[in-house]
Amino acid sequence: MDTGDTAWVLTSAALVLLMTPGLAFFYGGMVRSKSVLNMMMMSLGAMAVVGVLWVLFGYSAAFGADVGGGLLGKPFEFFGLDGLLAADSLVGKLPSTVFVAFQAMFAIITVALISGAIADRARFGPWLLFAGLWATIVYFPVAHWVFDFDGKDEAGNVVDPGGWIANKLLAIDFAGGTAVHINAGAAGLALAIVLGKRVGWPKEPMKPHSLPLVVLGAGLLWFGWFGFNAGSALGANGTAGVTFINTLVATCAAMLGWMLTERIRDGKATTLGAASGVIAGLVAITPACSAVTPVGAIAIGAITGVLCALAVSLKYRFGFDDSLDVVGVHLVGGLSGTILIGLFASEAAPAKINGLFYGGGVDQLWRQAVGAFAVLGYSFVLSLALGYLVKFTVGFRASEEAEVASIDEAEHAERAYEYGSLTSARGTGKPSVAAGATAVLEGSNKK
Repeated sequence: MDTGDTAWVLTSAALVLLMTPGLAFFYGGMVRSKSVLNMMMMSLGAMAVVGVLWVLFGYSAAFGADVGGGLLGKPFEFFGLDGLLAADSLVGKLPSTVFVAFQAMFAIITVALISGAIADRARFGPWLLFAGLWATIVYFPVAHWVFDFDGKDEAGNVVDPGGWIANKLLAIDFAGGTAVHINAGAAGLALAIVLGKRVGWPKEPMKPHSLPLVVLGAGLLWFGWFGFNAGSALGANGTAGVTFINTLVATCAAMLGWMLTERIRDGKATTLGAASGVIAGLVAITPACSAVTPVGAIAIGAITGVLCALAVSLKYRFGFDDSLDVVGVHLVGGLSGTILIGLFASEAAPAKINGLFYGGGVDQLWRQAVGAFAVLGYSFVLSLALGYLVKFTVGFRASEEAEVASIDEAEHAERAYEYGSLTSARGTGKPSVAAGATAVLEGSNKK
């Protein structure tokens, strides 16, 4: 065990966990005030459900002994983390429990990301049911494909086979462009189809109720993302340093790309666009951060910022109501970052692979494309099936009355903001502040 590496990965795990509350703020600020609590609760609920499932059997399904030719780990090999608590149980130079904790945060944030596609109209209980089913049937197997590398003996012989994308296809996905973002984006598209459009969409304006919350959420996500990417080096080493820098500059470039696109297209660069550009850049560099130089990271970020800014309008063209642009940002951004590795990868980076622009030909490019679209297809088909299963058994969508009035009150018996003291003074015998203000204005008009 290396204590320095252990300390860094534990810190990174905590940073990644912070991303899910950050996502709750980001998504919560983007919805209308009457549904902000329901939106935030969907992220918090994902933490609860997936955290428990991960310890019971999720880690085993993702990282247990391969039982399906690279498709699935043995689901109950480490049930309840049995056998992993001993001091001599290691993953590389880390205690096994530290690796378990770090990977748990990836599972949680991936499920939470999906919820943005169905904002304003999903019932909370059925969402938790879907989250548990989706994590079990979709995320855990895909994590095995992408993150479980072959275990080898000192002679280099494979003694513990891992997932097919990582070890047979040899596609590069350092921290989850496929397993996290393409996976969640495809599921978001499927659920947007299952639940249908919000009441009034797209004719009625449905603007974010709090841009400051959106910026706060984006800032927390960016902060936590350094643990997401640099922590995936699984050590306090040079790879962590490269991925840290690449995560910074790609995100900056994507924000500039998104804002420039808005400026050319709409005449103004917006706060929402800047925050969305941040997320797009983070998504794109996630799979690529170990494979490219900082210059390559800037290129990937800038390209993805433009692509995602253009892609968010696809929902209007094709008629699917992806409420908070999970498809436009995470699916498109994940595809962009994953496939562009095949162009911008450089052997000067830790992954030691050359892409097309660095003399490597199309070999890595086709591998990246196959990995990306395999995860997209798998996730979309099964997410569609699971969404319809929940819809036709327990009901997924809130009633029209609840959606129009307040899904927060219908699902949680709460409101995010209490305006009663400003608009009403029932039972007090005193005029309200609003009434007093009206009287002053009326008096001024008479004068």
